[in-house]
Amino acid sequence: MIQNSTSVESSIIQRNHEQFKMYLIRFMYAMPMISLVNNVLKYGLNQLKLRFRTRLTNYLYSKYLRGFTYYKMSNLDNRVANADQLLTQDVEKFCNSVADLYSNLSKPVLDIVIYIRQLALAIGAQGPATMIGYLAVAGLILTRLRKPVSQMTVQEQRLEGEFRFVNARLITNSEEIAFYQGNKREERTIQKAFRKLVEHLNNFIFFRFSMGFVDNIIAKYCATCVGWYVVSRPFMNPDDPLLENMNQAEALKHYYNAGRMLIRLSEAIGRVVLSGREMARLAGFTERVHELMMVLKDLNLGKYERTMVKEGKDSDSEDDREPLVPGSGKMVYQDNIIDFQKVPLVTPNGDVLVKEMTFTVNSGVNVLVCGPNGCGKSSLFRILGELWPLFGGEVTKPEARKLFYVPQRPYMTLGTLRDQIIYPDSKEDMLKRGITDQDLEDSISRVQLTNILEREGGWESVQDWMDVLSGGEKQRVAMARLFYHKPQFAILDECTSAVSVDVEGYIYAHAREVGITLFTVSHRKSLWKHHDALITSYPQFYLMFDGRGDYEFKEIDSETEVFGS
Repeated sequence: MIQNSTSVESSIIQRNHEQFKMYLIRFMYAMPMISLVNNVLKYGLNQLKLRFRTRLTNYLYSKYLRGFTYYKMSNLDNRVANADQLLTQDVEKFCNSVADLYSNLSKPVLDIVIYIRQLALAIGAQGPATMIGYLAVAGLILTRLRKPVSQMTVQEQRLEGEFRFVNARLITNSEEIAFYQGNKREERTIQKAFRKLVEHLNNFIFFRFSMGFVDNIIAKYCATCVGWYVVSRPFMNPDDPLLENMNQAEALKHYYNAGRMLIRLSEAIGRVVLSGREMARLAGFTERVHELMMVLKDLNLGKYERTMVKEGKDSDSEDDREPLVPGSGKMVYQDNIIDFQKVPLVTPNGDVLVKEMTFTVNSGVNVLVCGPNGCGKSSLFRILGELWPLFGGEVTKPEARKLFYVPQRPYMTLGTLRDQIIYPDSKEDMLKRGITDQDLEDSISRVQLTNILEREGGWESVQDWMDVLSGGEKQRVAMARLFYHKPQFAILDECTSAVSVDVEGYIYAHAREVGITLFTVSHRKSLWKHHDALITSYPQFYLMFDGRGDYEFKEIDSETEVFGS
């Protein structure tokens, strides 16, 4: 293209109509191909970005959603904050930056190789060698000056994540904040996070301004001056063998052709030198994604890092000589039994709630769990659900799918009304189990929720169920979900607090009928009767925490009055 355009302009200067038409037609023939090549390159680059992001995102989510890794990352390990931002925005920026290496680095390098070869033939090898030498010196200088960009990019993403997090908290807890009229306090919190971000961005912008000033001088203007010097040498020397036997018109054409190639070479060199700026920014995104990958790898191997809080103990205590190690306990899987043998109740950061627990619960033996807040009730169930690591002892329990947890505030998934009842199963999973929509109607009728089917438009209706359903309806949906899955054991964590007493009694009666053994966390006296041995025909137990590190596990009898204390 350079040679052809030079010939067109030369024919204009020489007033040669025939040559002008010939070169112009040749240029017009080449236009479609050049346009196609350029757009194919852009298309390929965009496809590369998308495919790289798709593969990396699928890989990261396969690690993030393996087992309880997503829970452990936000609750057990404190190395990565705002995982949502890392998995979305940072991954996108990283993939785009990597794909842009072609236009920022690979293509200019290819241009440099092409133009060096052509210039070596046109003006000798010394000219291109001078330009490459300049590239090396300029690159070393600018790389050293750009060192802070990587860390500044990492800090920018962290502050962006913090600002996003405080906004997400406001949306998630908007009702509670409104009741407290905490809008002014939340505004101060959000403004504080935003000011930190703005201050850093101002510093980053000024640094990039300073570097841009230096970049332009070194990579553009100085490179152009070097280019002029290189291309002028043969023409300033009348004895140069490259110019002998050339008239003035031919020499002008030769200079113009070499000059254009040298300008393109200078531009390519400038782009290579300036690509260091993007490489430094890419290094920041790379560090963020690499950190996420390493944390996911550790969590999938059962390792996590968190500041451990040491309990104050006497110097002669045996526990001082035997520090608690996460994952040192043993988990055994067996149907129809939950058995704790010398299991310490310890939080992930090392707080010891109960030094050692030993009790056994067989199928059919309901247990009422009680105690003050913070005593260890939820911690017990997190260990039972394998969310928290064992710090010792041995736990015997059924497999995870045979143990079901029903919280006070049930989770409503995105999807149809049917999906709310069968969660986490899909419709295909439901059909494989031989369960029909009629069976689901029976389940919701047992929790007195049949009106919802007609009110919301049938099983295929899609709504924002967290907002559409009332608190009591969500709790009854959760109980219908329990009856759908029919596990061996169920943990009911204040899950009937918004349900009337008569519906509550019907739910417990049906749980006995289908053989679901219940761990009930509640302070409602109406629930005590559902743990009476005269009603269930099995001995029933209570597990009471005193909040001071001790517990009591005993059978419920007519003299049991601990629940009202």
